[in-house]
Amino acid sequence: MAKGKELGVFSSKSTTLTYLPGPAGSTLVQANFEGTATGFGTIGGTATFVGGKSGTFSYCGAAYLDNGDQLNGAGSGTYESVGANRWGTLFVVHVSDGSALLSEGQIDLATRTWSGKLFEWS
Repeated sequence: MAKGKELGVFSSKSTTLTYLPGPAGSTLVQANFEGTATGFGTIGGTATFVGGKSGTFSYCGAAYLDNGDQLNGAGSGTYESVGANRWGTLFVVHVSDGSALLSEGQIDLATRTWSGKLFEWS
């Protein structure tokens, strides 16, 4: 699998956070996000992070396209601290239309925003 051409950008804001006990004494953080993405219109989803300053996460969400259609997507990836109150994210999303995307982003923990770029994934 390889990173392809850049498809656009995404920008979202966390609307809620839920903290749960995780494996081996860790804490799971579930964050709900809402925003927009190039070519996908309005997006919403939940990311579940496992770890502390770095770890793995899963994502499940939906896109509500401007033409009224809906696409769903799910995937997983990694995150790591990239500065004070910032996490860098990298994950692959498998979309219900059969495509796959690579998402490279950054979460600002202080403002609860997540933004970045989307790439083809093949």
